[in-house]
Amino acid sequence: MSRILVTDLDGTLLGGSPDSRRRLRDALERHPEVTLVFATGRALDSVRELICDPLVPRPRWIIADVGATVVDGADLTPVDSLQEQLRTGWPGAERVRAALRRFPGLDYQDGVVQDGRCSYHLTPDRLTHELTDAVREFGCTWEYSADRYLDVLPPGASKGAALRLLARKLGWAPEEILVAGDSLNDLSLFRFGTHAVAVAGAEPALLEALTDSPHVHRPDAPGAAGILAALHALGWLPPPGAGHDTAQDDTAEDDTAYDDTALDDPGHLGAPAGRQHSLVVGYHRPPLHWTGTHWRPPASPNGILPTLTSAFTDGLPGVWVTALAGAHPDDHPGAIPAPPTGLPLSLLPLTSAEWTGYFHRACKETLWPVLMSAPDRSVHDERSWAHYRAVNARFAERISAQAAPGATVWLHDYNLWLVPGLLRATRPDLRTGLFHHTPFPPPEVFATLPAATELRASLACLDWVGFHTAAFAERFRQALSGLPDRPFTAVHPLGIDRPAIEALARDRAPLRRPPTGLRVLSVERLDYAKAPVQKVDAIARLLDRRPDLRGRLTFRLICPPPEPGVTAYDTTRRLLEQRIDQVNDAWRQAGWQPVDYVPRSLPVPSVVDEYLAADVLWVTSLQDGMNLTAKEFIAARAALPRHHAHPPGVLVLSRHTGAAAGLGDAALLTDPNSAEDLTTVLSRALDLSPAERRTRMHRLADLIGHERPADWAARIVHEIRGARTGPAVVG
Repeated sequence: MSRILVTDLDGTLLGGSPDSRRRLRDALERHPEVTLVFATGRALDSVRELICDPLVPRPRWIIADVGATVVDGADLTPVDSLQEQLRTGWPGAERVRAALRRFPGLDYQDGVVQDGRCSYHLTPDRLTHELTDAVREFGCTWEYSADRYLDVLPPGASKGAALRLLARKLGWAPEEILVAGDSLNDLSLFRFGTHAVAVAGAEPALLEALTDSPHVHRPDAPGAAGILAALHALGWLPPPGAGHDTAQDDTAEDDTAYDDTALDDPGHLGAPAGRQHSLVVGYHRPPLHWTGTHWRPPASPNGILPTLTSAFTDGLPGVWVTALAGAHPDDHPGAIPAPPTGLPLSLLPLTSAEWTGYFHRACKETLWPVLMSAPDRSVHDERSWAHYRAVNARFAERISAQAAPGATVWLHDYNLWLVPGLLRATRPDLRTGLFHHTPFPPPEVFATLPAATELRASLACLDWVGFHTAAFAERFRQALSGLPDRPFTAVHPLGIDRPAIEALARDRAPLRRPPTGLRVLSVERLDYAKAPVQKVDAIARLLDRRPDLRGRLTFRLICPPPEPGVTAYDTTRRLLEQRIDQVNDAWRQAGWQPVDYVPRSLPVPSVVDEYLAADVLWVTSLQDGMNLTAKEFIAARAALPRHHAHPPGVLVLSRHTGAAAGLGDAALLTDPNSAEDLTTVLSRALDLSPAERRTRMHRLADLIGHERPADWAARIVHEIRGARTGPAVVG
């Protein structure tokens, strides 16, 4: 069943405290199955400014101008088929203003942008029958609210009428909709037979009109908190106390499988509590991110965190050992609540200084550049490396304490490279495997690390090691050549939760005419390894060579920054933003600029909207272990019916990604190390015929397969348990 929240803005979604607004925003981000619709008296320009506010969740649809405007929230274009119906019979603003000019006390709102309506200030004593009859005489309707605002509208327009048309178009049933409002101009929303909530502090005239409406929730909380209360009451969000979607205090612990100890005691946090496990998973990040005030889930449903989460949820037995940065009492004297996941976690508290030295410095500044085959960027600092050793030692100690005799240990990524050697020395009975989600560099690049010998000795203590591609596995084997014992190597490319992406795509398929312009999309975190500056340069070259694309081509770069404290990408960000400004200044025209830069994360539904709106997904990684964004794009676009108005998208994929090994030339492969190749391949992608697009997308959809990430995880655990050391490579 669909779940649609249709809410007024001022006094409703925007009402209440900043804290309650943040809680509602976070709850909607955590529950993308709830589709958000704005229903507001504001004009689109005002809404456009509003959604830049970080406390405002991004709507999927927008009903604006008191119901005279309907907009697709994905790209802020009007839904013309609905808007034309709503504005039928509208005589135009000039005629309305001229006809009403004779009425005293009617003050037109000159400073307010209006479209398909005329809005006035008017005191109650001036709202006469003569005035309302005059409005009806020239075929319009009116709404009056808050004893102050008079809106003159087309005869069939209102927030409720717009909602009815949108619901009919999208197949929403009334029982799938919750409307929320606080003023009399929201009344038409409440007449549709849906679930409804009138938030605390609502206009008395609205409450009086709803006296005989038993289906309307009337919470004690105002604004956003009132909406949250209604969502909980309907069961659309977990009940308060089961997570952190509540407007109440979010510091209570969830009834989960955690060790029953406070996080402010590092000597007891995540203690074994007398229980040992046949499987211990080691990964440096927990399934949720602690923001300092609340837990937030990953931005994507795909990747290692969602994969491990789904595997444990699916019944994988064992425990997940992970770090919790900033949870040490040296940093945080109060107890941090356990992540509300219901997963069996063993949390290892680290001070902010430990996390900075370990992750921000040793992992991101020393090891990451080498993994990306960019050793010149690598910076080795002995103090940071001491943190890396210490954190790995603490992981090994905790894993050993949690592991039963003969248990299986599954480690993840380069962040725990020293753990295998430490476990072999203290727990030789354990069967230890490690999966590399990153690329593995050529052996001569790996050898540039000052700690290469130390790392090789530890990695040789693995029983099993896995990679996304055979090429990465072979590089690993070469790096360990000459050692007497080497781990069994295997190749298991990770897929995506395809049904989840497909369901979102089908639910959110754009109701828009095919755009006249061309959109190239990149969705990636800020990282020099993603070649963002090279892409902006390629756009400039393309516009120089192809005048036909000027004013038509938009490169939309969604590029959130790394977590605070990571400084390795500061230079890249400065250079990227400088080049974006230069290219936009050079080619800007009225109403158009070539690069649309979005330096923040988007919730999953909004990312799917971006996939559906793009002509080309442009993936240009200099090195990449897999690149699940490419697979998400394929799943989203392949889910649309063949007769969909917008032709299938094109995937331009770096040949240096793990995904390229499986997708091959069904994608258009590019080499980001070549400026010329970046430009010419993108140009070719923009010119592909609809028929070739469909053929390629059909092949890509077959190639990404349907294996569930949870099944992928279970298969790897089975392999580690049965591993025997040796050089073999399996697929």
